[in-house]
Amino acid sequence: MISIICGPKGSGKTKRIIEAANAAVDTAKGHLIFITDTKRYMYDLRREIRFIDVTDYAVAGVDALSGFLRGAIAGSYDNEYVFLDGVARIAGKPLAEMAQLFYILEKVAELRNIKLYFTCSCAEEELPDFLKKYL
Repeated sequence: MISIICGPKGSGKTKRIIEAANAAVDTAKGHLIFITDTKRYMYDLRREIRFIDVTDYAVAGVDALSGFLRGAIAGSYDNEYVFLDGVARIAGKPLAEMAQLFYILEKVAELRNIKLYFTCSCAEEELPDFLKKYL
């Protein structure tokens, strides 16, 4: 399952994804991973959540992000949730050019029964059509 949290810059998307991650700890049976490109929010997350700053791993581009996410998921069969703050910012591409990434991740999520949450900096009506089904 993929869920998108969208809104314009400064609308509280990061706060909402952090709250969703922290709330998921109470019901999760598996591991939770939070991925972003800054250490700024590390201490806002509960300690049960694995925090990853992609800048530590030189992730650049959609292909690198796709491989990184699949590798993080494959790292443990106990992974249940993955939260990614700023997918377009990390990939360095507009959302409209990332259909293949979401197609691949949807297949991985179905296969491994993982819940994926992404933040996207745009208004709901500006989301590409392929992402609207994840709202």
